Amino acid sequence: RRPTAALAFAAVFMHRPLPLLWHGGHCGMGPLAPACIVLLLALHVGGLKIEDLPPKIVNMEYAVRGELDLLAQELKERLSREGHGLPFDEIVPCNIGNPQALGQKPLSFHRQVLTLLANPALQETSLYPTDVHERARSFFNVTTSLGAYTNAKGAPPLRRRVADFIERRDGPGVAPVDPILTDGASPAVKMFLSLLVSEEDDAVLIPVPQYPLYSAALTNLKGTAVGYYLDEAAGWTVSLEAVRKAVKDFRSEHPTGRLKAMVLINPGNPTGNVMTRAQMEAVARFCHEQGLVLLADEVYQENIWSPAKKFESFRKVVLELSLPVEVVSFHSISKGYYGECGLRGGYMQLEKIDKKVQDQLYKLASINLCSNTVGQSMTASVMNPPTERDESYPMFHSERDSILKSLQRKSVMMTERLNSLPGMSCNPIEGALYAFPRIELPVGAIEAAAAEGKPADVFYCVELLKATGIVVVPGSGFHQQPGTWHFRITILPSEEKLPGVLDRLEAFHRAFLAKFSGGGDARAAGEL
Repeated sequence: RRPTAALAFAAVFMHRPLPLLWHGGHCGMGPLAPACIVLLLALHVGGLKIEDLPPKIVNMEYAVRGELDLLAQELKERLSREGHGLPFDEIVPCNIGNPQALGQKPLSFHRQVLTLLANPALQETSLYPTDVHERARSFFNVTTSLGAYTNAKGAPPLRRRVADFIERRDGPGVAPVDPILTDGASPAVKMFLSLLVSEEDDAVLIPVPQYPLYSAALTNLKGTAVGYYLDEAAGWTVSLEAVRKAVKDFRSEHPTGRLKAMVLINPGNPTGNVMTRAQMEAVARFCHEQGLVLLADEVYQENIWSPAKKFESFRKVVLELSLPVEVVSFHSISKGYYGECGLRGGYMQLEKIDKKVQDQLYKLASINLCSNTVGQSMTASVMNPPTERDESYPMFHSERDSILKSLQRKSVMMTERLNSLPGMSCNPIEGALYAFPRIELPVGAIEAAAAEGKPADVFYCVELLKATGIVVVPGSGFHQQPGTWHFRITILPSEEKLPGVLDRLEAFHRAFLAKFSGGGDARAAGEL
């Protein structure tokens, strides 16, 4: 009996050698070989445990899809059962900026273009307005088929359309605009950060509160995130005093460390602030002074709600100041008024980045062959909406304005309702899709949270979910000033539904305070 082939299979299957004794080319196990194989497989297969994983993976945290999201999934499954026993009938996912999951309709024009791209036979019909067919036809001249690979940076003519948008917004740059099309902004951020970090003391300045993508990506890269606190009392503004303190502390703790870049999220996530031109200029000069790459996360640029604020890109500011600052801008089709999160489209634009560095970025992009062609096409289309001379413009204009005006009204409603609650305060939502209220929690709640081994805001948000079905994200997931507690909540539920969501939040909050303060209506918050 020769179990040689079986043993070889076992070794390949387990990706490791097996301890065998060989005699003259024959396995020395004799008739016991089959049993030995089974025993060896049992000992080796299924040996991957969490302690075997890289610490950088285990230590990553991404609160937007963390403990609360997992609990929400469990509760949603429970709701599908008869007699579920929960005090609510639906899960309301206010934890993530996912507009269409909360009922926002996609824009007709772009989806009609996508329909023709996905089903070329429909091009021979007159199913949609002429400009829809013309655009789809021009895109097919570019990509041949949605099922074909493109250049690693995206199909060149599609990139040209995105470049047209950037130049309309900012003006021409020092070099021709040449964006890289990506599967949303997040992969672009991770890709560029990977160029910056080669050892643990390589660091990037990130705002606090921050979008957890940045800290998670830097943890995965074994780099260092250096947080600079935004000034909540001044409307979450960037304080250069706080930035300089963060830099000084980093250099004191890491004498050989290298500070590589500074992240700016404008409009702010989770904070909802919109930077002024003066603030942006000060930051650009600081990056020039410190030799930092300016990473501009601008995915919410269409979401400006304050009449006193307007969006300007960092690329435009740096160009107009004639500063030799390297700028990397990120944008996406997931937010704005389009909300095409699931189609995964976006871009990264490099300004004043060395050509040899760009070549290395191209190599990184090439590993994935190309971003998905649906996302590429939708990005090129979304960044170039119909104009007044186009047949589709009236419907597009109506749909876009309806979405934006509704979001603006909801931003006001959310701010006013949160500020009306005891122990809660919220800066005006100037932009983006979130409120980030501060909550003053009773000592009893903080002690109860500690007893469960949770931060107090996580405890609050878990109890809110279990009582109401409303999913939010604890402020600790974004980091925050020590001793303060917050949560992030979207303004995305429909105008018809949002008042009811806020009613449930208010009832829970008042009962929670009463329960843990020991006064008033002491019903358990979970009994609402």
